[in-house]
Amino acid sequence: MKRLLLCLVALGACNRQPAETYGFLALLGRDTVSLESVTRRGNSLESDEVDRFPRVRQRHTVIELNDDGSIRHLAMDIHSPSEPPKQRDRRVEVTVGGDSVHITKRDSAGVVKRDFAAGGGISMAHLPQMYSLYELYFAAALRHGKTTNVPEGKQVRMRQFYIDREFDAFPLHEGAVTPLGGGKADIQHDWLAGTGQATVDSAFRLQHYSGERTTYKVEVSRLGDAPDVATVYTRFAATEEKSGGMKQLSVRDTARATLGGAALSVDYARPLARGRTLLGGIVPYDQVWRTGANAATQFTTSAAITLAGLKLAPGTYTLWTVPHATGVELVVNRQHGQWGTEYDAAQDLGKAPMVASVNTQPVEEFTISILPVNAKTGTLQLEWGPFRWTAGITVP
Repeated sequence: MKRLLLCLVALGACNRQPAETYGFLALLGRDTVSLESVTRRGNSLESDEVDRFPRVRQRHTVIELNDDGSIRHLAMDIHSPSEPPKQRDRRVEVTVGGDSVHITKRDSAGVVKRDFAAGGGISMAHLPQMYSLYELYFAAALRHGKTTNVPEGKQVRMRQFYIDREFDAFPLHEGAVTPLGGGKADIQHDWLAGTGQATVDSAFRLQHYSGERTTYKVEVSRLGDAPDVATVYTRFAATEEKSGGMKQLSVRDTARATLGGAALSVDYARPLARGRTLLGGIVPYDQVWRTGANAATQFTTSAAITLAGLKLAPGTYTLWTVPHATGVELVVNRQHGQWGTEYDAAQDLGKAPMVASVNTQPVEEFTISILPVNAKTGTLQLEWGPFRWTAGITVP
């Protein structure tokens, strides 16, 4: 009885805490890509959000936190008007234990359940363009770093789980938040191409987030008042329907060609430059790059060929690149069908140098081409912004 009374007193104290209302606005250039209204009372959050990344979605989310800021339970109702009828309304529930993450996703098409081991790390939710979740991610990492005396410039390792249908099959991924001092912190994780940066206050509340050094150049601001999310959702949904469906921010494309008896194709995503520094910026030097965006870039040949001096048997591979200040390497990997951050060096077929040159006119949208030279030779060409990389193709 005494324990019950203590619990009731604690619950009453929590319910008496004043509510804090705020929001987040994410812009890509001048375009709004997400808007969120949040109410927080102690360790409980409730939010309404709309995003178009790329599909328009309307969300209602309730989150319960542990005292260290990590997520204990999350429930999210998602409405996606461009999905098939049985998949338009979905409920996702996540329970995070000390070393496990249990995810259940329900819609009219069925139920998906996932159970992941966290490996002892702090597990947080990641969802592109939902910045109340980013705020929790940063806050939990920075609070943990402060408690364990992590110095500035050193990473706080995290684990992250995913909500939306596109990421159903992916297990927990790795993430890292680096406290920089002065209210700044960087974030890197397996989904993100590049490094994002947050500005937080002394209570670890997210004030601003910049994706300047990432695949998507979003700028996110904290709003002091709760915005009208429902009206913006109505506008987004009407625009999506009028345009004939959702549009990818990094459009998926295919390059095809036939050389001799070999049918060749490259399936890849096409990010935009948007005025960003590419090489040495969002595409770091001396690191493996997915060579596009989103899912890994796939190369398929129906016959044996030589690519950049590497002998390929008929089949499907993934293409990766390693840019350097003075050149670039092409990496051909036997694994395929994975997300673009899941690079496994143990499955490399080989590496070879490409020819690097400069475009006379910058290329805004990342472009891969297969250019025949004659009946049995051709060129694989990669262009983006100022750079052009090429490798020879030969059919024996």
